[in-house]
Amino acid sequence: ICTDSAVYADGPARPTGGAAAVAMLIGPDAPIAFESKLRGSHMAHVYDFYKPNLASEYPVVDGKLSQTCYLMALDSCYKTLCNKYKKLEGKQFSISDADYFVFHSPYNKLVHKSFARLLFNDFVNNASSIDEAAKEKFAPFASLTGDESYASRDLEKVAQQVAKPFYDTKVQPATLIPKQVGNMYTASLYAAFASLLHNKNSSLDGKRVMMFSYGSDSTATMFSLRLREGQQPFSLSNIATVMNVQRSLSQGMSCLQKKFVDLMQLMEHRYGGKDFVTSKDCSLLAPGTYYLTEVDSKYRRFYSKKESENGKLANGH
Repeated sequence: ICTDSAVYADGPARPTGGAAAVAMLIGPDAPIAFESKLRGSHMAHVYDFYKPNLASEYPVVDGKLSQTCYLMALDSCYKTLCNKYKKLEGKQFSISDADYFVFHSPYNKLVHKSFARLLFNDFVNNASSIDEAAKEKFAPFASLTGDESYASRDLEKVAQQVAKPFYDTKVQPATLIPKQVGNMYTASLYAAFASLLHNKNSSLDGKRVMMFSYGSDSTATMFSLRLREGQQPFSLSNIATVMNVQRSLSQGMSCLQKKFVDLMQLMEHRYGGKDFVTSKDCSLLAPGTYYLTEVDSKYRRFYSKKESENGKLANGH
C-alpha cells in the first residue's frame, strides 16, 4: 500500500498539494510484470526537500534545486537503464522502445520537462528516436555541460517542442489523476499508472511501460513493466473496472479557499498537540472510515468509525 498526503505552508507550493492511497496485490501470473533486468537507480545526499522542524508537518523546499535534482536523477537512471538494455539487446535504447512512460508527478509541468529531457538524452546517444529535423533543433545544445543543460531555458523549450507528438501518445494517458488530485508523494507514480490503466486498458496487452519513481533527498529508480491482458478477476480490463477512476474523481468535493486556509491553520495549531476534541464532522468521509475524535492530556488518541445508513459497508466489510 502506497499512501501519503502532501501539504505545504502558505505560498506558491500549496496549490500543488494532494493526498492518495494506492493498494497493489503482488502474486504469480500477474498481468503487470516487472522486467527485472531493465532498471536503473540513483541516490544523492541533497537538501532539496526535507522536514527539519518536527513540530510542523510542512517541509522546507528549495524549488529550483528540487527540480534540478529530479532531472539529474532522471538522467542517471535513464543512462543506467540504457546501458543495461544495450548489453541485453545489443542496441541502443530509446523512447521508441517503450509504449508508455509514467512519472512521479509533483506537478504536470515537470512531467512535460522530464519526458522532453529523455528526448535530449536520446539525441546525445544518437538514438533512433531522433530524426534529422530533431537533430537540427538539438544541435546548438550539443556542447552544453550537464549543469548548463539543466539551466538552459532555450534547451527546455526546444526539447518540449520535439517531444510534443511523442508526449501526447506515450505520456498524456498517464496524467489524469495527478492533474486532478495534485502531488501524492508515495502514491504519485502508481496513481499515474492507474490513470494509464483507466484510459488504455483495452489496448495494453503486450505493451512495455517505463516507470520513473522519485523521492527527494534524493532517491530514484526507472524500471520497466510488461503488460498482458491476463485472466479474470485479475485482468487489466477488470482492474480498470474495479478501480472506477472516473467515479472516484467525480466524488471530489469543492472547498472555498478561505475554508481550506482555516483548516490548514487548525492543523498547524493541533499538529503534535494534546488535550483537544475534534468536531467529529464525518459528513465527507466514506462509510467504514476511521476518524480522530480526541487526543487526551497524555497524548492518547481516540477514534470512531463511520457507519453507513443501513449498517452495512461496501466491499464485504
